[in-house]
Amino acid sequence: MIEGRVALSRDVFYAAIAMKTEQALEHVTAVVRESGTSFYWAMRLLPRYKRDAMYAVYAFCRVVDDIADDPGEEAEKLRRLADWRVEIERLYAGRPQMPVSFALIEPIDQFDLRKETFLAVIEGMEIDSSASVRMPSVSALEDYCDRVACAVGRLSNSIFGVDETLGDPVAKSLGQALQLTNILRDLHEDAEIDRLYVPNDMLSAYDIPPADVKLVIRHPRFPEICEELAAVARRRYADAELALAQCDRRTMKPAIMMMQNYRRILNKLVARGWERLDSPVSLSKQQKLWLLLRYALI
Repeated sequence: MIEGRVALSRDVFYAAIAMKTEQALEHVTAVVRESGTSFYWAMRLLPRYKRDAMYAVYAFCRVVDDIADDPGEEAEKLRRLADWRVEIERLYAGRPQMPVSFALIEPIDQFDLRKETFLAVIEGMEIDSSASVRMPSVSALEDYCDRVACAVGRLSNSIFGVDETLGDPVAKSLGQALQLTNILRDLHEDAEIDRLYVPNDMLSAYDIPPADVKLVIRHPRFPEICEELAAVARRRYADAELALAQCDRRTMKPAIMMMQNYRRILNKLVARGWERLDSPVSLSKQQKLWLLLRYALI
């Protein structure tokens, strides 16, 4: 009788886990769909089991990014991110509590997603949680890009099924290119909340005092820095294209689509110029649809 009850309790336990996982998948899909980004459509190109895994990874990135971006005290943001550090430990111990974590259970097991990569993303969000964000050097900016973008690329490549020797160069170059594009696109918006990702050593090279961000981005020599960073981003896109050429293009369709999407945004930023940073740049729905149709046929 006791053994029967134990067996029954295990069945109930696993049924409860399955139900929570299914609800979690619905949750992360809604998070991605409602984000309004091109990520949702790029990931629609994947088989269902890989798409669900990518949605779970994106939802994790979205929730920790929202913590860093939400209004509030730095200490409170860091506390909430520390809670996520604990949650990642619980997740890898088989005891998750949050909906996004339940959605990550199967991907972690199926695609061997590494705990330290999730923690790296949290480290990047801890930087963004500071009341005033500055990058002291180019190497600090590269480290930041690795945490918030390249790490996501490494998780994605594991899900896509790309060997590390081929995937890591893509994650590194494309992650830097995408993040530099984001930084250049958001200069005005970030300045409003005292964030500046342009490294201090670059500012010094152009004799720009780093203290007041709003003055920095209006400095007459600041467009020269933007051009230099845009040139770096273009080189990283070129590096990513070479690295992607070593991979199976069908496997990497979402990465290729993301690259082409953001590359076009960078081109539009350059065409707009760097004197009107408050003039937003994005792709139209028609451009996004054209990219989706083009790369769906690879």
